[in-house]
Amino acid sequence: MTSPAATLTSFPLVVIGAGPVGLAAAAHAAERGMDFVVLEAGPDAGAAVGEWSHVRLFSSWSELVDPAARRLLEAAGTWTAPDDSAYPTGGEWRTAYLQPLAEVLDGVAGSAVRFGTRVVGVGRAGRDLMVDSGRESDPFAVHVEGPGGRERLLAGAVVDASGTWTSPNPLGADGYPALGETENAARITYGIPDFRDPDVAARYVGRHVAVAGKGASAQGVLVGLGRLARTDETTRVSWLLRRPSVGDAFGGGDNDQLEQRGKLGQDAKAAAASGFVTTVAQFRTGSVTAQADGRLTISSVDGQQVTDVDEVIVVTGFRPDHSFLSEVRLDLDPALGSARVLADQIHPDHHSCGDVAPHGHRELTQPEAGLFLVGMKSYGRAPSFLAMTGFEQVRSVVAALDGDLEAADRVDLVLPETGVCNGAGAFDDPDAVALSGAGGGCCGPAPAAAAPRLEPQLVTIGAPSGSTLPLAQEESSSGCCG
Repeated sequence: MTSPAATLTSFPLVVIGAGPVGLAAAAHAAERGMDFVVLEAGPDAGAAVGEWSHVRLFSSWSELVDPAARRLLEAAGTWTAPDDSAYPTGGEWRTAYLQPLAEVLDGVAGSAVRFGTRVVGVGRAGRDLMVDSGRESDPFAVHVEGPGGRERLLAGAVVDASGTWTSPNPLGADGYPALGETENAARITYGIPDFRDPDVAARYVGRHVAVAGKGASAQGVLVGLGRLARTDETTRVSWLLRRPSVGDAFGGGDNDQLEQRGKLGQDAKAAAASGFVTTVAQFRTGSVTAQADGRLTISSVDGQQVTDVDEVIVVTGFRPDHSFLSEVRLDLDPALGSARVLADQIHPDHHSCGDVAPHGHRELTQPEAGLFLVGMKSYGRAPSFLAMTGFEQVRSVVAALDGDLEAADRVDLVLPETGVCNGAGAFDDPDAVALSGAGGGCCGPAPAAAAPRLEPQLVTIGAPSGSTLPLAQEESSSGCCG
């Protein structure tokens, strides 16, 4: 059997995604003198982060820079480190950190960061999914589409940090687009609009807007629409919830160790209680139809209807794209699509943000030797990912690929106890959701048996280019704890 470390002497490490976690993986590879190629579908580093550039993160700069990346940037001598205590927007994170880091990494001898290059397939060179013989000793074949057309690259190992940003969950309650959802796409927005942009604001002000989703992204949308309602009292919102009640959607407030997330929950709670918001509970969308006047009717699978809707904002989370991994062997949780070993710790039915055990290369190892899914993609559909979890993941994974198992096994993950939010499995029975220290809700206090924690210094994000999506102070992304 040939180890990934041995294969990497002949072929580079391929990192998919030039987002925060993908670039961190490359930074750790650079420190170890490993050749690497970063493949990014977007035009520049953190391209997906640019799509939520208006969102301010909950976490400060001290928690948003990978340690190896910081060392490389400081050694380059051209980087001006941000104020560690400041809270950047996604745009600031991108321009002040991700893009300078990509430039430094692209200058590493024997390595490259390639933009406009989309990975369309990963397999073993000369062997399809069914072939066992020689599988672990042969390099990976990474098929890409870029400016020069279709290419086939050979890799000693592959770290997939492509995230989940490009695969938002649909409005439809079945997990597929609702009937008419695609046909009426011009009236539907996925994600958090920049309500401070005059052109964007004009689309929603004075309109009837349906907002689908419960997490922090939905709360940020309510806050943003609340500002518009103060300028035009005809603005109104129908807040569509699949659960029977709002419950503990607004988190822990003053008890949230991420102070700005707690503030968002309180601001959203105030917006939801105002006259411009109507909460429509236990609403699972089955169809979207156009009315004679051009507006929309949204119908639930049980016959409820919300009529005269001008615009729809869908903030129901994200899912991973495994389509380009069909020729490699994966072991994923059947419900979450996450690394199977992590599923019980991160499932929103019974997950507390404080009880994810330290994890690294061993938990992320796939049956396909040398392939690792990291960052938000390693969590699948679970919304509870933290950026520094990703930084620690890739530190461990790259060390293991380099054959340094001692360093790879020194994984230290410290998570905060945060505000309470429901697990998905209880949305039919709000009384079943534990709001106490029993750990029954995601982001609730961890069970008493959990290991002691240090004071947390973690970023809370959910999933973008490369791998992560933020939660913000004003208009935030979806997800519990991340």
